[in-house]
Amino acid sequence: MAEYASKDTMAAVAALAREQELRSTVRDGTKWYAWYQVIFGSAAAVMVLSIGLISRPYGVAIGCGIWFTVIIGLSIYAARQRVARLGFKRRHASLIIAWGLLYGGVLSAGLRWFPGVVAWWVPGALLVALPGLIGGYLEARR
Repeated sequence: MAEYASKDTMAAVAALAREQELRSTVRDGTKWYAWYQVIFGSAAAVMVLSIGLISRPYGVAIGCGIWFTVIIGLSIYAARQRVARLGFKRRHASLIIAWGLLYGGVLSAGLRWFPGVVAWWVPGALLVALPGLIGGYLEARR
């Protein structure tokens, strides 16, 4: 009977070791999303500044060119990652929704009432970058 107990104990120890190994793999493998969010937020700020402060059509072309390049790069990068933390889809959707609302508000008001006004576009760019920057900070703390 004691031999069964030792086999069960050894199996439990092996299972716990495997669980720790998998937990470490997931923790190390999900650090990419913190960088993803920071890059996303920074690119959003650059795009807003370009659209708001560089004369048309150059500002729109530069801002959107940078934005599309960054989004394509981030999409390829994200698709190549092996691991995503539990709740990733919800957090990512929250990032996109918050960014979209802020971007739409800053851009629509800025283009209508504050074209070329640095005092509007710089804080607006920082505001648009916040979902990515805050999300990256929170993700890095997990």
